[in-house]
Amino acid sequence: MNFTASIIEQQILGLDDETKQMLHDDLKLGTDENKLKSIYFIYYSVKALLDLDREETIECIVDGGQDFGVDAIYVSSPEESELPITLIQAKYTQNLEATSNFPETGIKEMLNALRYLFDPYIKLEAVNERLRTQIEQIRSMIRDGYIPKIRAIALNNGLKWNEAAQEQIDLSPFNQQVTWEHVNHDTLFNLLKSTEKVDADLPLIGKAIVEDMNFSRVCIGRMSVNKVAALINQHGDRLLERNVRRYLGLQGNRVNNDIHATLEREPDNFYFFNNGLTLVCKSFNYNALQQDNFTIKTKDLQIVNGGQTSMTLHRYLQTHDALSDNASVLVRIYALPDEQYENYVNKITHATNNQNPVDLKDLRANDEKQLQLEEGIKGLGYTYHRKRSTVTVRPGDITSGSAAEAILSIIVQLPHQAKFKTSEHFGKFYDKIFSNELNAAQTIIAVQIYRFTETRRKKLLDTDKLFVRYASCFLSMQIAKKLVMSLGLTSFKDINHRNFNQVKELLDTHIDNYFTMAVNDIDNALKNLYNSSYETEISLQQLSATFRRADLIELLNKQV
Repeated sequence: MNFTASIIEQQILGLDDETKQMLHDDLKLGTDENKLKSIYFIYYSVKALLDLDREETIECIVDGGQDFGVDAIYVSSPEESELPITLIQAKYTQNLEATSNFPETGIKEMLNALRYLFDPYIKLEAVNERLRTQIEQIRSMIRDGYIPKIRAIALNNGLKWNEAAQEQIDLSPFNQQVTWEHVNHDTLFNLLKSTEKVDADLPLIGKAIVEDMNFSRVCIGRMSVNKVAALINQHGDRLLERNVRRYLGLQGNRVNNDIHATLEREPDNFYFFNNGLTLVCKSFNYNALQQDNFTIKTKDLQIVNGGQTSMTLHRYLQTHDALSDNASVLVRIYALPDEQYENYVNKITHATNNQNPVDLKDLRANDEKQLQLEEGIKGLGYTYHRKRSTVTVRPGDITSGSAAEAILSIIVQLPHQAKFKTSEHFGKFYDKIFSNELNAAQTIIAVQIYRFTETRRKKLLDTDKLFVRYASCFLSMQIAKKLVMSLGLTSFKDINHRNFNQVKELLDTHIDNYFTMAVNDIDNALKNLYNSSYETEISLQQLSATFRRADLIELLNKQV
């Protein structure tokens, strides 16, 4: 029995009962133990790889027959003209010897999925509804001009695919847009260990500058790209600060063409063409009696900027010979004071990545507004999670991410931005969402409305309109309007701790009626936008695209 394979099986069998029940209800699972174990494996792996919360992870899972061999799919926020997509097929075996290759048939299924799912002009026939909903939304964005960039993950508790499968991949025409990865029990075990601290030696080349300032210590020097690659090879994702690791994971760690081209053509000039690495640690030491070529001994080392460079160097040198030591990269090493370590790490990560769409939720976690919301929401009997953590988020808890989507939909009234611009919620839109006027009561009520519409979107009734699967943010906005009218308030911003219990009681009592009214509002707006028979005349792709546009908001605002 393979040790790490057995550890991962213990992890998946040890999922809490609440999660297992949610998986059972959402995916309509039976009682077959092998099937349940396979689903738990998919859930555990997706959550670990993409660092998603429980609800996001469950929504990713599309396994269930008629799925083109796709077991999970996740779409990240668009970047300029690119649409990052993670596609996962899983093969879980009861044999924990971990000696079986990922099957060649599985690779063929994934290639077939790539061939058909992301071509918006090929009609989808026999596809399960969970996958259809996701794919039609993706296809509508492709029609809008977005280019899919796909991270195809072959997941199992065994070995990588064989040479015949690799040949299939090499011969496929998709390799400009698709990166392939094998993930198994060893990968997951390393992620499980990612909270362990890394103490590492950094061998510098030539002269370096070391200076003490503001109770911190700074070292600036250069390091051979071979040594950077070796560092990643030894410690892997554990070196990457969590927000950077999450960003790289969602983007598929695709090779940066410019970095790759420099390594191929001008490796000795890499130092001049790259922005370098920023690393933080609790402390570092070196032999100050040397003149140069220092070895910096660090405690609790993290890369907070330059993760893409590091991963690209690592992958490049896996398939190429080592480069000369003239191929080097700038490194900045900061030793930070213990009492301010986490806060400093967040601020440095934010400052050095502000041109890149890394996940900013945790980096905003210590903002005064987030702290105020946490206390205010706690005072009203709820729990607010300012940042991701290893603590299980209970069904009634509020995360900063779900709060941002709800507030942008309901209070700011930009529902078309709420679902498709999530990478900007804690960047460009942050001050608009978490404004000075926002209070805890408004946040709780907004999230409760949004959760209701999200639940209805995921569990459509036979009588529901087709657009409900794409319209949760718009429905939330309309429900909030009905609630405000029923209360006799001027706007949603009139909700506060004084009237919170009254507002909540009215919402709990009438939310089904408000939902029906909101559906009618949107149905009428769509009839005005298209025509009375729009349901039979426009495609799901076009319907999905409608909810990324602002003109529907204008039509809804004209309704009484």
